[in-house]
Amino acid sequence: MRIKYLSALALALLIAPAAQASEELAKKYNCLACHQVDKKVIGPAYQDVAAKYKGQADAPAKLTAKVKSGGVGVWGQIPMPPNPAVPDADLTTLVAWILALPPAAPK
Repeated sequence: MRIKYLSALALALLIAPAAQASEELAKKYNCLACHQVDKKVIGPAYQDVAAKYKGQADAPAKLTAKVKSGGVGVWGQIPMPPNPAVPDADLTTLVAWILALPPAAPK
């Protein structure tokens, strides 16, 4: 039992900095002006994005392209502007973070 606890704790300590770093990237590139993790602002909540694309093998590539080039129509008629200045490595990290978010708690 103790080994399971220590393994879970070690995993949490490894994941926490990555999650924090990804949230910092979202702040750095002003993503949080239109999105929040758990609620719709102008764009969808990141948890809703994760739920919509859960289990789709092409989701990371699809979302990376969507964020880079912008788009409209998937979540409504308010367009998401393109983000060509975001480096590909940061964009990949952001998309992976979004897709790894847990589902929203039931209301």
